[in-house]
Amino acid sequence: MIKKNDRITLKIEDMGVNGEGIGKLDGMAFFVKDAVIGDTVEAKVMKMKKSYGYARLMTVLKPSAVRCEPGCAHARQCGGCQLQALDYEAQLEFKAKKIQNDLIRIGGFADMPKPEVMGMEEPWRYRNKAQFPIGTDRTGQVVAGFYAARSHTIIPCTECRLGVEENRTVLEKLMAHMKTYRIPAYDEETGKGLVRHVLIRKGFSTGEIMVCMILNGRRLQGTEELVDSLREIPGMTSIMFNVNRERTNVIMGTELIPVWGKDHITDQIGEITYKISPLSFYQVNPVQTEKLYETALEYADLQGNETVWDLYCGIGTISLFLAKKAGKVYGVEIVPEAIEDAKENARLNGIRNAEFFVGKAEEVLPQKYEEEGIRADVIVVDPPRKGCDEKCLETMVRMRPDRIVYVSCDPATLARDLKYLCRQGYEVKKVKGCDMFPETVHVETVALLSR
Repeated sequence: MIKKNDRITLKIEDMGVNGEGIGKLDGMAFFVKDAVIGDTVEAKVMKMKKSYGYARLMTVLKPSAVRCEPGCAHARQCGGCQLQALDYEAQLEFKAKKIQNDLIRIGGFADMPKPEVMGMEEPWRYRNKAQFPIGTDRTGQVVAGFYAARSHTIIPCTECRLGVEENRTVLEKLMAHMKTYRIPAYDEETGKGLVRHVLIRKGFSTGEIMVCMILNGRRLQGTEELVDSLREIPGMTSIMFNVNRERTNVIMGTELIPVWGKDHITDQIGEITYKISPLSFYQVNPVQTEKLYETALEYADLQGNETVWDLYCGIGTISLFLAKKAGKVYGVEIVPEAIEDAKENARLNGIRNAEFFVGKAEEVLPQKYEEEGIRADVIVVDPPRKGCDEKCLETMVRMRPDRIVYVSCDPATLARDLKYLCRQGYEVKKVKGCDMFPETVHVETVALLSR
């Protein structure tokens, strides 16, 4: 009888959706974080359920042929990367199987082949955005880093290999400034302290850098000196404060205070230039985003006169790609600031055939279709992780577009929504993955449906 704290030897035969290795012993499956498929490991049982358990990796007795040395010393502690111990080609295989399994298991697409997943030549330093929590360690020293998995304990780390090299310089300058001026970090438990997070964004095509400090207040002592120090970093374009006085784990507040430079940076994907503010949603991996959007554009198969709806459009990233080939594009997004950015991005690129609406897709779409008679030849949808609202899916079906291009960041909700659409007269024609987040378990997917 296996019980908690037992040490067991497992041959890892599979991997779970969250990247854990899975091995079996005495008919029970054990999930082992940081173990990879093909490993033989010694693990300590941490929790037992009826037919499965969780165990902690203690020793890799025989490493898998696809095991590799993690590129970051904090990989096991930090909650950000789950697959650093897995060879990159094996990561792409893992993600292809994840998409296929969800489409078969949840969507009921029994004959779904394993899709191609577009990978990166260099799967490091790809993130153009990072949000670092600021806190104090046990000795009272200011630290910056990332939260450990399933906690708000900060793992001190100024050097994340997924992010740009400038992140480290920004953090070191800020922490030195806080130490000099004795500026306290925010304490989640007491609600006291000033500096909560630092948001850093970089335009990969322009080299422009934004630093936005999230404060539990509106002022920072020695601001001019900090600005002078940050301006020494090549590419520094925008320095801002964001005010968040709420007792919440939501990172950003709503008030932005320009401190120096512009209130935005710009970046380019393909031929389109985007204006990016601190609150803008913008894909974090511009190299892969171009591949993702080119695939969406290919699947849309636009001939130049189509009416296209882009739902959950954000700052118009996909909309503006589509507008180059469509007759008219309508974008819908619930965040007002994002729609303002989308309109500005259209102006910035001289695009006049794109129109944007603020609101929930499931409310705007029925209104425009039923009350104003605006139809759709193609609908492109890029929802959040929870997928599409059922009312939105119902309206999409009633509008009877020839093609639906579904861009998804979660294969499970994608499978659920495709199942619904296929019951309403659509057929899945193509599916392709895009590795937007190397070293993690997350994957983007593009699916084409035809009526």
